[in-house]
Amino acid sequence: MARPKTKTELLELAEKNYERLINFISDLPEDKLNKEFPTGFLNRNIRDVIAHLYHWHTMVQSWVEVGMAGDKPDIPAKGYTWKTCPELNRSIQAKYSKTPLDEAKDLFSKSHKEMIQTIEAYSNEELFEKKRYKWTGTTSMGSYLTSCTSSHYDWAYKLIKKCLKTSK
Repeated sequence: MARPKTKTELLELAEKNYERLINFISDLPEDKLNKEFPTGFLNRNIRDVIAHLYHWHTMVQSWVEVGMAGDKPDIPAKGYTWKTCPELNRSIQAKYSKTPLDEAKDLFSKSHKEMIQTIEAYSNEELFEKKRYKWTGTTSMGSYLTSCTSSHYDWAYKLIKKCLKTSK
């Protein structure tokens, strides 16, 4: 499915890609769950990827809450710009480097449900009309929500699959 353009498409693709990712991880044998990824990848294992998804959920959720309250959110995060996203992602990886995989999965599951509730709370127009809110700039709120759900889950699935394949 192409990038969602409606609330229904976003909800369907977010759930579909979430389920695909979670089912893939759940079906892995124990030795693969904690396997180190090949050198050169920021995220060193499945836990890092899942914690990354969780943290981005919390950031985007904050953007929505702050922005919809009429304030300007720190996008992507306080002290970071889109240009410095690699540094932000390194700080996220370091923050969760001691978090057990099961805890990261629980956090991710809860934050996914919260993201779905956020999407459900807005109309199609509120989600996908560009420039509707000052805080989203030239894009739409739905674009941010797509990026941190369906698109991010697809990225995570492909990354994990690739890293496990190449790290035999």
